[in-house]
Amino acid sequence: MSTPTSLDLPTGVRRTTVSCERGTFAVLEAYPEAGACELGTALLVPGYTGSKEDFLLVLAALADGGRRVIAIDQRGQYQTPGPDDPAAYDLAALGADVAALARATGATHLLGHSFGGLVAREAALADEGDLAGLGQLASITLMSSGPGTLAGARATELRLFLGGIGDTSDAGELRAKVSEIWHESLKPQAIASGVAAPLIEFLQDRMLANNPTGLVMMARQLLATDDRTADLAAQGVPVFVLYGEDDNAWATDIQEDMARRLGARRACIPGAAHSPAVEAPATTAHALKDFWDATEGITAAVVTATS
Repeated sequence: MSTPTSLDLPTGVRRTTVSCERGTFAVLEAYPEAGACELGTALLVPGYTGSKEDFLLVLAALADGGRRVIAIDQRGQYQTPGPDDPAAYDLAALGADVAALARATGATHLLGHSFGGLVAREAALADEGDLAGLGQLASITLMSSGPGTLAGARATELRLFLGGIGDTSDAGELRAKVSEIWHESLKPQAIASGVAAPLIEFLQDRMLANNPTGLVMMARQLLATDDRTADLAAQGVPVFVLYGEDDNAWATDIQEDMARRLGARRACIPGAAHSPAVEAPATTAHALKDFWDATEGITAAVVTATS
């Protein structure tokens, strides 16, 4: 899971909610400290077990210069409630949520981190109110995300999590199982890694606030997701593939190959692993601003050339 290094709200960032036809979502919203929002709005989608707080260290920098930036909790994540219905966490349903949020906020740039990248891709490919087809999207960024099914050590961790959950579908039993896994495994790991006590408390609140049905369904989809890279490439929307040099989820060569198939701009962030916005926020923010500014200032044909 992504672990923020601070929970302090930067200047110009506030906690609020955004309502759309799919419901009401908890968000962090950033505005430039000075001047108007003259550039396109960016919508940031967190990954599995993550939340809007995963973007805290980059929000102010991304907003600087005239851009509204909104980081969300997805349905069933942390401070956005979600039902116990498994269908609510299907990738298509989560993508429809993000598409609706983009329409409600006027967002022209989508960014998805990890599992959030798969969701952002679904938002662009959604049949209803297709953002790319409507010409609303200026860009999509896939940050530490991949073309489909997760493999390697992270996949093993997910299988262990699902094994610990068992085959129950009862909401109460699922909550008890998630709490048990947190207290007996994940919390001791975080403490052993030297995570500060206030952050441990936040991670615990977030993990236990997640809808457990959502956690199970997202994990299952990470382990069995179709590769829709060709579908996204066909949309013709400029894409940015951004990842840490030591990413331990989707291998960097897999993300590089995805970038080539998308005709996408790409960047490898030195000193970062799976969460560049946390591990190298200044470099990550600079790369994102440069890409977003480019898509608004020069032709898509130039922007989408693989770097």
